[in-house]
Amino acid sequence: MYDVIIIGSGLGGLVCANLLSKKGMRVLVLERQHQPGGCLQSYRRGGMMYDTGLHYVGGLAEGQPLHDIFKELDLLSLPWQRLDADGFDRIMIADREFRFAEGYDNFLETLAKDFPEERESLQRYIQLMQCTDEVWMQQTNAYDYLRSIIRNPLLLSVLSGACLKMELKRDTLPLFTYVHGNAPFIQSSWRLKGDGNMIVRKLTDNFTRLGGKLICDAEVEELVEEQGAIRKAVCKNGQAYQARYFISDAHPSVTLSLVKESQLIKKVYRRRIDNLENTNGMFTAQLLLKPGMVPYFNYNEFLYDGLEAWDGRGYMVSCRVPEDGSTYARQIDILTPMNISECAAWTDSLPMRRGEEYLQFKAQKAQKCVAVAERFLPNLHDYVLEIHTSTPLTYRDYNLSPDGSAYGIRKDAAAPLLTVLSPRTSIPNLLLTGQSLMLHGLHGVTMTAMYTTKEITE
Repeated sequence: MYDVIIIGSGLGGLVCANLLSKKGMRVLVLERQHQPGGCLQSYRRGGMMYDTGLHYVGGLAEGQPLHDIFKELDLLSLPWQRLDADGFDRIMIADREFRFAEGYDNFLETLAKDFPEERESLQRYIQLMQCTDEVWMQQTNAYDYLRSIIRNPLLLSVLSGACLKMELKRDTLPLFTYVHGNAPFIQSSWRLKGDGNMIVRKLTDNFTRLGGKLICDAEVEELVEEQGAIRKAVCKNGQAYQARYFISDAHPSVTLSLVKESQLIKKVYRRRIDNLENTNGMFTAQLLLKPGMVPYFNYNEFLYDGLEAWDGRGYMVSCRVPEDGSTYARQIDILTPMNISECAAWTDSLPMRRGEEYLQFKAQKAQKCVAVAERFLPNLHDYVLEIHTSTPLTYRDYNLSPDGSAYGIRKDAAAPLLTVLSPRTSIPNLLLTGQSLMLHGLHGVTMTAMYTTKEITE
């Protein structure tokens, strides 16, 4: 009998496991895959490690949003590298490049050089980035609000140009999501010198050292409700585990599908959760480069074909920190938004069995990504040894992410009560965590996990 059973070992599940273990609780984490980590895990190809979701994180310095909780989780001890202070993100729109400088004052002054007539608008933008009033921002459309304070359409696109870490959707994106997805990175931005498994190993080691347990290849197929509570988690291999509390790090609709018979979860609630829209997915091309050809760049480059960042056609280029001390890069990731409908021909296929046409489809997408990146890395295609790719189908099948969504349930400023979910469910001892509740990303998921654990400890 455990105090808490956690379904899923993504960041949300592992943070919950750590915080609850620190409170002296006996915790069991059940993971369906061969290894823990969810979107944080890395994979090996030809002796090189590649990340699935981690690229950079904001707000790690003392006094900033993630510092204290990462310190408590012992994540600050990992080899973080601070990105360029004079341009941690660089936005290339058409043929012009604009820089995001670290620190609110530097951020303003740097962009004011490109947009001197928009200084007042930039000041209002910086004030917005420091706003902590959640209620009105959840109910306010980001695009409409930004247009009300920024007159120049190009500046609006520039300020939103690094937002491939969220879904820029004009008619739904809440200002709350926009602000919390940007502000921590302006305070400070960091890359991990190593792969995402370093975070996974650290969190796993921490809670197992405190007596917690992780079981992989343990796919939960049912959460059994009896007498008004979840009593056990039953895995596909027939094993059953009991606990006083259960936390699901899976998508809410996936979680509800595990509770096959319930007196407390109403059909109307199931339908509402199942019918919520999910954000788009992502196409990723991960490049292995020839040694000594492409200098390492300590920033992220965001590229747009036209002048509008809100059309969903941008590309993010991120460079892996050389772990051997070299000044040359060996790995570059290129990401671009992608709806799962582009993969409709292979919807019913299984991983590694999608066929030659799918491989050709991905190869064409990857070559497009490389061609776009050549706008600031000339002749990049000549330096590529290997390309590994993923689509929304990858997220769907490996992480059980409905529609291959990259950011979970789509938040809607017009319906915050419907799309911002509580950790609580109608079953008193079944709680939710993860990116679909409040906020996504390392910052959002970590904060959400803290809220989830407080439902048990306070």
